[in-house]
Formats: sequence, C-alpha cells, structure tokens
Amino acid sequence: MTKKEGSTPTIQVLERVFSLLDVLATHQDPVSLKQISEHTGLHPSTAHRILNDLAAGRFVDRPEAGSYRLGMRLLELGNLVKARLDVRDAALGPMRELHKLTHQPVNLSVRQGDEIVYIERTYSERSGMQVVRAVGGRAPLHLTSVGKLFLAHDDPQRVRSYATRTGLAGHTRNSITEMGPLERELARVRQTEVARDNEELELGVRCMAAGIYDDQGKLIAGLSISAPADRLEEAWSQRLHETAAQISTALGFRADRHEAPEH
Repeated sequence: MTKKEGSTPTIQVLERVFSLLDVLATHQDPVSLKQISEHTGLHPSTAHRILNDLAAGRFVDRPEAGSYRLGMRLLELGNLVKARLDVRDAALGPMRELHKLTHQPVNLSVRQGDEIVYIERTYSERSGMQVVRAVGGRAPLHLTSVGKLFLAHDDPQRVRSYATRTGLAGHTRNSITEMGPLERELARVRQTEVARDNEELELGVRCMAAGIYDDQGKLIAGLSISAPADRLEEAWSQRLHETAAQISTALGFRADRHEAPEH
C-alpha cells in the first residue's frame, strides 16, 4: 500500500467498499480477485485488503483462496429490513391520498387460501355507500377484484383446482360461476393489470383493483376502490395503478428488474 492510499479519507474507503459489493452482486458465482480488480479499477492488493476485512465481518465469503462472493451477513440484514417493510404501513399514506381523490372507500387486501382478507380500509361517511366488508372480513377470490388479481397470477391448473374446490359459488346475478367466463376475465386482468368486480359480490357495489408487489416481484396484496355502481369512474384506474406502484416501490419492488408481473 502506498502512502497516498494510507491517507485515504474515510469516504473514499466506503466508496471502494460499495464498488466491491456492487461487483459481487452482479455475479451469482464466486468472483476472482483479478476480475474484481478489473471491474473496480482498484489495485489487487487494495481490493484484497478490503475484501479480507469484509470477510471478517461476514459481509463477504471466501469459498476458496482468491475468490469472493456476497456473505450471509447481508442476507441477515436484508431480512431485518424486509421484516420492517410492513405492507399496511407502506400503504396507509398512499391510500389516504387516493381516498381524497375519489371520496370512496379504498381497501387493502391479501390472499389467505381461497379467500381475500381485508387488512386496511380508508373511507368516510361522505362516500354515500354503506361499508359492509370491515377490516378482517373475507370474500371468495373469484367474486372480488383483488381476488381476481391473485387468480390471474396462478397457473391454469391451480385456477381449475380452485374452481373445483369452491364450485365457483355466486352471491349475485352478476357473479361469475363458470370456468369459461372466469378464464376470459382473468385474461383481461393479465392484459390490463387492473381487475374489476361488477356487482359480483354485492349488488350496487363495483370495485377496481391493482396489485402490490414485493422486492422479489411477487404479488402480495391488492389495492382496490369500492363505489356505488353508478359512481365508479374509469378515470380512477390510472391513479389506482400509480398508487399501487408507489406502495410496491416502498416495499422494494424495482420495475427495471421485474418488467412484467408473474403469471
């Protein structure tokens, strides 16, 4: 190490650490010291010294002499961050903003088995609609906008299994109770990325929903707007989609890494 390197400011050392970790993050297999040096522009002895210190802290692993990969300590820290990113906490602020725009109930729901469960809701008495589905309430997947999002992300065999288990029982005259119409409906959901409930769960109530995704690109929740059937405005769908995307971003979702939702 040269004298100049010995007087390197702390911030420069951190920049070197970040560049080393970034290089390792782009490779699934262990990376040789030579490759790391070439990618970062660091002298091999400098890279070696920093990597050894990172290995001591378990931020980097050395599966064999002269090669490195990201260490388990990063996974441990990442899991702590992920556990902190509660979908309800991330969603509540954006839900309130969406409610200010629509003046209609905005719902956050997750899937549990063959049902969706409402875990948060933003509404006011001004909406003019009685709130029937309270937080903690459940509803069948195929009768709800959020439920259709989850079914649209299942493969065809899983959807058929769901239909067999539930019999696609209906609640209103608008309910989808046959496999053919359900498959066509799910195809529309995949195409538009917005799902709809056209008075299928409750007469007089229509809904639209968009998906919320985690850092792995997995659908983990749905955001929906409920309104009296004659008050649901199609123009809200774009803002709904943008709000769901905002929540997904807060949970670590990166659109550039997941170009399309899983189906």
